[in-house]
Amino acid sequence: MNWFVLYVKSNNEKKVATAFGNMNIEHYAPHTTEIRQWSDRKKKVEVPLFKSYVFVKLNEKERNRVFDVPGVVRYLFWLGKPAIVRDAEIEVIKEWLESDKINDFELAQFSPGDRVQVKKGPMKDQKAIIQHIDATKVRLLLVEMGVVLTAKVKEVL
Repeated sequence: MNWFVLYVKSNNEKKVATAFGNMNIEHYAPHTTEIRQWSDRKKKVEVPLFKSYVFVKLNEKERNRVFDVPGVVRYLFWLGKPAIVRDAEIEVIKEWLESDKINDFELAQFSPGDRVQVKKGPMKDQKAIIQHIDATKVRLLLVEMGVVLTAKVKEVL
């Protein structure tokens, strides 16, 4: 049996995982706890570690069973085949979430139009707007300086 990656509707990770549990399908939907600020209070909220993704462990023959669950959109594909995650990789995620290391980590998803502050490099502390972002590079508009900066993501954000 292999771990497959499912893409699910936004904010349906918990519902889909619960449905898989009721169907006796082995699944994993990692989540973290964040403190969210409302106007009148702060609250701890469980949020998915990987938004819109749930891992399922199935035989190749059983793969279509997941589509019986509302909220499941499709399998994630890699090179024309369903993406497979190794058992060791799932275990690393589980161990990492159970350790105290998660407190040092902030997972953020950036998209064009987001306002950010440069954290590293010669433009440190400059406010910028993301114009374009891909897996390794980001193009930032530094409004106050009237400059467009292209850099590696890990070097500036």
